[in-house]
Amino acid sequence: MREIVLDTETTGLDPFDGHRVVEIGCIELLNRIPTGRVWHCHLNPEREVPYQAFEVHGLSTEFLRDKPRFAELADDMLTFIEGAMLVMHNAAFDFGFLNAELDRLSRPLLHWDCVVDTLALARRRHPGAPCSLDALCKRYSVDLSEREKHGALLDCRLLAGVYVELVGGHQARLEFAVNGTQAALVGANHDAIKPRERPLASRLTAVEIEAHRAFVATLGAEALWLRY
Repeated sequence: MREIVLDTETTGLDPFDGHRVVEIGCIELLNRIPTGRVWHCHLNPEREVPYQAFEVHGLSTEFLRDKPRFAELADDMLTFIEGAMLVMHNAAFDFGFLNAELDRLSRPLLHWDCVVDTLALARRRHPGAPCSLDALCKRYSVDLSEREKHGALLDCRLLAGVYVELVGGHQARLEFAVNGTQAALVGANHDAIKPRERPLASRLTAVEIEAHRAFVATLGAEALWLRY
């Protein structure tokens, strides 16, 4: 399953009030594991960046003045996200801004049925609790030390860690918890379980081992398999 964690930074809150996208970050997940493929850009919004927005993301009018316009990078972005589910926090915000940019170019719009809103997931899982990205990072012990200001690519990396927890947590990281009844059974049978005198021989063939190595190579430099 291919998913793209996506985040934007903008000049304001409402695309219908003349506000524009100034940064887009995307991180590719394959079966909920980052592959190492990213897509990122800063954009010239063709307007001034209000001070309130600058305070949030630190991207000034001067910094963005020589950056490409959305029209110049739209095709490249659409190619990167094509066919994937889009994972966004408070998805209506990013979705609305991206579709406003695409509409200006008379391009086909993104479809809501291809969107996963992690804010909605968090509110269902933790009703009544704070569900901002910062709050969820603290809840799930996702490192926030680099986040002095909002940044699209950094926020994508944080959201990718939060998303794994929201949709499965330890099980999604191949760590298996033992719950109530299972724990009792394990405790009761502990003494009866003895290690084999001779470990079973591996049933993997040379072809299967090589196929696994080739698959891991497709996951990119940040693949979790390479840590073990």
